This record gives sequence, structure tokens and C-alpha cells, in this order.
Amino acid sequence: MQTGSSRRGALGFILVTLTLNSMGIGLMMPVMPSLLRELTDLPVSDAARWGGALSLVYALMQFAFGPTLGNIADRFGRRPVLLVSMFAMAVDYLIMALSWHIAVLFAGRLLSGIAGATFSAASAFIADVSSKEDRAKNFGLIGAGFGVGFVLGPMIGGYLGEFGPRAPFYAAAILSFANFVFGFFVLPETLKDDNRRAFDWKRANPLGA
Repeated sequence: MQTGSSRRGALGFILVTLTLNSMGIGLMMPVMPSLLRELTDLPVSDAARWGGALSLVYALMQFAFGPTLGNIADRFGRRPVLLVSMFAMAVDYLIMALSWHIAVLFAGRLLSGIAGATFSAASAFIADVSSKEDRAKNFGLIGAGFGVGFVLGPMIGGYLGEFGPRAPFYAAAILSFANFVFGFFVLPETLKDDNRRAFDWKRANPLGA
């Protein structure tokens, strides 16, 4: 049985996780031109096309893998999916911070999009721990997390970009790893054995979902 404080800590982890995941969309925008010119030696007009492609890859991976991570969470539990995803986000941001070629940047962006597609697993966790009275309030965390992330992403990217085009990625990696450590200690497993179900590729289809 979870106490009130442990439940609040777990919900805090979910809020931070959703915020960090949505931050990934806007974090690169302020530093993208400088970073792409550094990696490709292209003029700004040509580098902007690559920047659009990187944003598209991230969004597509989140769309495509959201139901898949939800299915995995129904099979193996919410805790491992959320923790592994957050650790992977930290590694991916570090990869992008250290990228020496645009292909590496694309690989990191692709992986971060997959790892960031945790909204289905996060929603399932909130449903597991919420009473009928608190369900609507707790589900509001999803919208709050996305809203805060959309605002903080460009703001942090712009501020830290003053220290170099790679600085926002180092910061995001540190934040993601710190949240992983926090979740490791406060996040319980909420999926009961009776409610686990086998992985189903039909339910993993984002268009079908």
C-alpha cells in the first residue's frame, strides 16, 4: 500500500518525465543552426532543411512507438518501461552532445524519440494509482507536463546555447539521469499480476490505436 508521500513522489517523477520528453521537441531549436553548420559546413538555408528533418524524426518516433511502449508496459510493468526509457533519454542526449557527424545526431534523435514515447505508460501508471475522485486531477499532470516542456524546451535551449550549441544537450542528459535516479527510488510497480497481458502487435499499431 502506497502512502500519500510515496504516491506524490511517484506522480512527481511522472510529471518530470513527461516534461523532459516534451522538452526534447523545442530544446534543439535555438542551437540547431549553429550545431548543423558545425557538423555539415552548410549555409544556414541548407542546414535549416536538416533541422526540420531532425524534428520530424523525433515526432514520428514518438507517434510510432507510443502504443508499443504501452503494450510493453502492460506485459512487463510500468516501472521498468518508465525507468529504462528515462535512462535511454539521458544516454541519447549525451550522444547528441558528443555527435561528430550529422548521422550520429540523427541516430540520437531517433533513439530519443523512441525513448520519449512514454505517454501511454505514464497514463497507465496514473490510472493505476488514482482513486475515482483524483483521477481527473492526476490525469491533468499529462497536459501540465507537456505544456511546461513545450515552454521550457526553447527557453533552456536558448539560454544554454549562449555557452555553445552542445550545452543544452549536456544539461538535458544530466536532468534525465537525475530523474532516472529519483524514479529508481520513488517509483513503485503498480501493475498487478492479474492485469498483465501478452504483447499484441495489433495493439502496438499506432494507426489502429
